[in-house]
Amino acid sequence: MVAALGTAVLLAACGDGGAAGSSRLAVYAASSLTEAFGELETVFEASHPGTDVAVTFAGSQVLRIQIEEGAPADVFASANPEHMEALVREGLVADARVFARNELVVIVPTDDPAGIESFADLPRATRVVLGTADVPVGRYAREALAAADGRVRPGFAAEVLGHVVSEESNVRLARSKVELGEADAAIVYRTDAARSDRVRTITIPAEVNVRAEYLVGAVSGAAGAELARAWIDLVLSPEGQAVLARYGFMPA
Repeated sequence: MVAALGTAVLLAACGDGGAAGSSRLAVYAASSLTEAFGELETVFEASHPGTDVAVTFAGSQVLRIQIEEGAPADVFASANPEHMEALVREGLVADARVFARNELVVIVPTDDPAGIESFADLPRATRVVLGTADVPVGRYAREALAAADGRVRPGFAAEVLGHVVSEESNVRLARSKVELGEADAAIVYRTDAARSDRVRTITIPAEVNVRAEYLVGAVSGAAGAELARAWIDLVLSPEGQAVLARYGFMPA
């Protein structure tokens, strides 16, 4: 069962025992992992008969806050080390491991009304969408733009940021703005761009691009600790890594 984050989800989880039952595993994961973790959910349930994996997808920062507030999560998978490290420092997550990497790209509508052919053309877009500054994809995008000031041309970041019309709480929302024709360009993960036939991908040069590190860890004190360890083992296993690679993630 794949769930979107929200009050209704959390109330439902509390109502049916959340992660308290040994046959239920609550996984909180970054939005960009939706398809890959959806497939891993099927694999895990097949190898653990009677287990229900409930995966909640949202921005890593939102999931971190929910865990800090006591949400019934067994596993946390973050697209940013900062949010995972904060939970580790607070004693809420133990033994976090890097399990995948990703990189940024620019996406534009397939008809590309702004005529963007390269990363250097991004200031041509009059409607740019980024993740918010506290969302991993938004933070990484701002790092890449800052790096471009010295390597593409002076003032590049300010040009692009001056055209930002929307800041989204997760990468899927940023992509949807381009898909719906509500934006001329967005900066998203390569894996998210690859899952849409309504956008065209423009590579960001390696010298300014930012590699995202994904970490996974078990939530401390979770009732489903054994299942949490088994999930993490699957993600780190050759089988799990092969699933992630099929969706465009780079190995840890």
